[in-house]
Amino acid sequence: MISMKISDVSKIVDLPISTLRYYEKKGIIPETYMVRDENNYRTYDEKIIPFMMSLKSLLSAGFSIHEIKDILSRKELAREQQLEIIEEKMNEIEELQKKLDDAKHFLQDSLQSAEDCTW
Repeated sequence: MISMKISDVSKIVDLPISTLRYYEKKGIIPETYMVRDENNYRTYDEKIIPFMMSLKSLLSAGFSIHEIKDILSRKELAREQQLEIIEEKMNEIEELQKKLDDAKHFLQDSLQSAEDCTW
């Protein structure tokens, strides 16, 4: 096992140290990735890197910290449950896209109406 400092993890996963500490505080980073050294400093197992990269991917896909914590709290999700969670998130994104498209069309129509109006 290679142990790393928080600054090393921060650089590799391209996240600020404060963000990593926030994730620790919120219980997003499992204790299994952290170890105390002889000086009582936290060090991290190298296996935290793929975990953090997956976490970043979930966040960029639209999952909230709360949703991710909920997923992580369920020790082992059945494949069907994983697919259901992904499908639910895709549906949320599609609904949001529709609302944004509607808002965009409304604004485009408003601009067109304003341009057509002569005062």
